[in-house]
Amino acid sequence: MWKSAALDRRAFMRAAGAGFLAALGPRSLYALERADAVFASGFRAPDGTYGIATVSERGEVIDRIALPARAHGLTYCPATGRGVAFARRPGTFAMIFDPAGRAAPVVIHSPEGRHYYGHGHFSPDGRLLYASENDFDGNRGMIGLYDATDGFRRIGEFDAQGIGTHDMTVSDDGRYLLIANGGIETHPDFGRTKLNLDHMEPSLVVLDAKTGHVVQRHTLPETLRQLSTRHLDIDGEGHVWFACQYEGSRNDLPPLAGYFSVGEDLTFLTLPEETTARLANYVGAIAINRRDAIVGLASPKGGAAVLVDAKTGRVIREDSVPDAAGAAPSTDGIAVSSYRGDLAGTRSALAWDQHMIRIA
Repeated sequence: MWKSAALDRRAFMRAAGAGFLAALGPRSLYALERADAVFASGFRAPDGTYGIATVSERGEVIDRIALPARAHGLTYCPATGRGVAFARRPGTFAMIFDPAGRAAPVVIHSPEGRHYYGHGHFSPDGRLLYASENDFDGNRGMIGLYDATDGFRRIGEFDAQGIGTHDMTVSDDGRYLLIANGGIETHPDFGRTKLNLDHMEPSLVVLDAKTGHVVQRHTLPETLRQLSTRHLDIDGEGHVWFACQYEGSRNDLPPLAGYFSVGEDLTFLTLPEETTARLANYVGAIAINRRDAIVGLASPKGGAAVLVDAKTGRVIREDSVPDAAGAAPSTDGIAVSSYRGDLAGTRSALAWDQHMIRIA
């Protein structure tokens, strides 16, 4: 059930405890007390260092945690109150942090021959952390399994059944792992260079969360082979929404988002041509506001944010957001941050990174 913003803030402050609140400066404490919702995002500071910040819906920074290098995606577990920031590809670290300050951050590393793809998700009970990884010599995506009850010790892995495994999430009931294989081959010896744009293999995969067995695997039609399936979120009806980045001609107007349910085929979202053009064939982040049944799409390349009705597929609103980065459900639709440091009309000295999450 979707909680109200006031409950989100109260839950966060209650979980944080007096010690955390006492450690906040007056401005940060004031920002937290006024916050309708609290988000977390990676950032780059003016001095070139990186970190994670908790930030209010008004764009006011509440607290900061230093990172060893740039992060990409984050995930948060309501059951345990812990978050994770994953290194930007081809990084090899992930930092587990407690946004309420009750425990010191913990840094884990991918095993030899692997690097993180920048995303992951907790099991609903918080006992397992799943992380998208690249077996770069084997040219295959993997899902690493980490025991959150034992120092995040790596206890196994599942084959993601594709290459360029990027975002992944878990069904609400914990039964399924939902995976976006972007289809792009990379290797750390070549940095972030995309090695197979002429023969990409994007796919969307459902795995059994207990066994790793394939439940369903969607490949894209030949005409959309250069449509990299990148990011995921789940709506209140259980539909898995996916967002894409197109590696073909800039003059093409491919579908940039869609959805599916376990046991059903893909449905591509039909956007007006001018909306697809505005997104510049690139959706960098997707977020669902379950309460309002709204899908948010953010494009840094297009400098745009688009809101879509999850039930009808109709475009509700389009906004110009230069360098649009993260997207997360807010108390009023979808909140969008920017690489310039913008959020909710407030510009921070911190440059927000590509993804943002809402924490309770």
